[in-house]
Amino acid sequence: MNSRPQLRALADHVGILPDYYDICGVRHFTDDDTYVSLLQTLSLGASTEESAERTLADLERVERQRLLPPVRVLRPESKRRPRVTLNVPNPGAGSADWEIELIEESGAVHLVRSRGIEDGGVIDVELPGTLPIGYHTLRATVDLATGPVEGEQSFIVTPASCTSYRAHTNGRRAYGVWTNAYTLRSERNWGVGDLTDIAELARGLARCGALFVGLNPLHALRNRGDEVGPYCPISRLFRNFIYVDVEAVPELAECPEAQAKCSSPDFRAELARAHSSARVEYEHVATIKRDVLRLLHRWFVEHHVNSASPRGQAFAEYQVAQGKPLVNFATFLAIEDRFLADGRGGSGWRDWPGEYHDPDSPAVQEFRNAHRDEIEFHQYVQFELDRQLAAAGDGARQAGMSLGLYQDLAIGAADNGSDAWSFPGLFVEGIEVGAPPDPYSDTGQTWGFPPVNPHRLRDGAYDYWIRLLRSATAHTKMLRIDHVMGLFRQFWVPRGTTAADGAYVKFPADDLLGILALESRRNGTVVVGEDLGTVPPEVPPKLKEYHILSTRVMYFERDHANEYRSSDSYSPRALVTATNHDHPPLAGFQAGRDLDIRREIGLIASDEELENARAERAESLAALARRLVQEGFLAEDKQDRPELLCAAVHAFVAATPSPLVGVSLDDLAGETDPINLPGVVPADYPSWTRRMHRNLDDVLADPQVWRILEDVRKRVSAKTVPPGQHTGEDR
Repeated sequence: MNSRPQLRALADHVGILPDYYDICGVRHFTDDDTYVSLLQTLSLGASTEESAERTLADLERVERQRLLPPVRVLRPESKRRPRVTLNVPNPGAGSADWEIELIEESGAVHLVRSRGIEDGGVIDVELPGTLPIGYHTLRATVDLATGPVEGEQSFIVTPASCTSYRAHTNGRRAYGVWTNAYTLRSERNWGVGDLTDIAELARGLARCGALFVGLNPLHALRNRGDEVGPYCPISRLFRNFIYVDVEAVPELAECPEAQAKCSSPDFRAELARAHSSARVEYEHVATIKRDVLRLLHRWFVEHHVNSASPRGQAFAEYQVAQGKPLVNFATFLAIEDRFLADGRGGSGWRDWPGEYHDPDSPAVQEFRNAHRDEIEFHQYVQFELDRQLAAAGDGARQAGMSLGLYQDLAIGAADNGSDAWSFPGLFVEGIEVGAPPDPYSDTGQTWGFPPVNPHRLRDGAYDYWIRLLRSATAHTKMLRIDHVMGLFRQFWVPRGTTAADGAYVKFPADDLLGILALESRRNGTVVVGEDLGTVPPEVPPKLKEYHILSTRVMYFERDHANEYRSSDSYSPRALVTATNHDHPPLAGFQAGRDLDIRREIGLIASDEELENARAERAESLAALARRLVQEGFLAEDKQDRPELLCAAVHAFVAATPSPLVGVSLDDLAGETDPINLPGVVPADYPSWTRRMHRNLDDVLADPQVWRILEDVRKRVSAKTVPPGQHTGEDR
């Protein structure tokens, strides 16, 4: 018997799910303590049945008092005209005049006026005409005896699905190469891969028929200490300036002071240190680049902004297009820099003085007025980043890469970062997103960032989600959404507890997917959802319905006997790769390099445990070899040679029916060390910092690399996907 029905009713109203099935198929129920804890983080009282009942009544009363919900996302299913329902609060006796004004995104205006209210205070009306897809505005006014009641709604009409990969590949299968941009080593970069490296990589790969270059998230990071992980950025709306190629900034060719600095012996020594390091020295590289960029910004203001040159005008247009979020992001960085210099920065904005916690506070406005140049500097850097990313994307497509750059959208942003500060109340304090306990982790996982409150997101007409998508799809025709299940539900864990105390919270998937489809169609962007692990049954059909491709990683494609699945069993609606950023490259997997590292840092406690792990790895490698030999991709007497294993594995993934194939640049280059060890603290292993051992030019000139890519190209071209299969198949 449910001893707390009001608590359960409130939780259901908010979207906290009562149960879930884990990776082993075991059903877990959400207990009352978890309900209460999660509701409290949403500022909803539920400690007693009486308080839960009052809270639910308050929420329902607020909804009844709205003439219109703040947003409606409509996915037309027929040619029928859409209808609008007004819920008139306290209509009183008698009738009333009312008016509905629909303003299309194009500016066209439609008016409907009439008189009368149905029983229960409802006005139901058919809108005129057939609305085009886009972002429209609906305004309504009802003249009651007590005075007018008004409401406004963002009325979003979306297409049925996202852009199909076939739109860019003439219906054929395609392949590309994915890499972690910061790892790229070249003769000209400053110790971290930059946008010029990415452009050169794209041009080189296009010569062998690759149609895309996949990248790690380019989101903004602090670039210091442990805060270098691309999947927990300070902002997902803006980018990490460390990827700017300073030598490609137009002002460098004009600014004598910056040229002198770059030529000075001290600067060249600092640059040489960063360039020769085996790891990305984020803070050092950031300092070097920032110092020169400040000189270039000063020149830019004097010679382009003040003179209104074409470049200055382009900057002004960029500022207008990005609007308040750019101002807030730049302000955040300027305040943080100032407090760090004063020794008051702490670990984020929550450590700032209270009057700076609100981006619209008088103290913050006063800071903006006093530090306009500093705030404009950070805007200038984002402007240049955007220009260089656009140049890289355009260059890739001009070289023949129809999909161009393939960007990655992380699932969350840091609690102490810019997005959480810039959008007050949108992120849930006291909660971390994670995953429930499973065989991989007995205690589950917490990922270090807070969730977006789905109700606040909806109240804001999904503005943050729309901006995220526009940033993520800018200058690219392909987008990966990390942990796409997060659009359907997210596992919330109260801070200070373990994942065993968490529960899933429902998200408005149809609304989010509809807006994703709209932005995808407008930009021509193919969408790939990372759907690995335990996926609820409702997710695959929705991905199929919206033409969102799935993800398949060869390492995980095993049957119940732990044998590798055949190539022809792979999904015909997926992007398939051999590995991903959370697992070692093929050469490292074969050599057991990740096992050696885990032994070195104590995750494998003894030599005996190491031997057991090596034995398990040998079994896995033997199973892989059996599959590759059976399908004719590897000779039985060639199993020990890493370069032949790499060629065989990529021949295997290219032979699958999956429409898109991704080849790892690390695998092509023979890298062995993992880029990331999940769940390992940076003090034990510096994830996200390993640079490639070989220069980009050397990798692209390697005959073995070209042989592998040419073989992949031929195999991808030789097999077609049946018409219609791009819309998806069940897992």
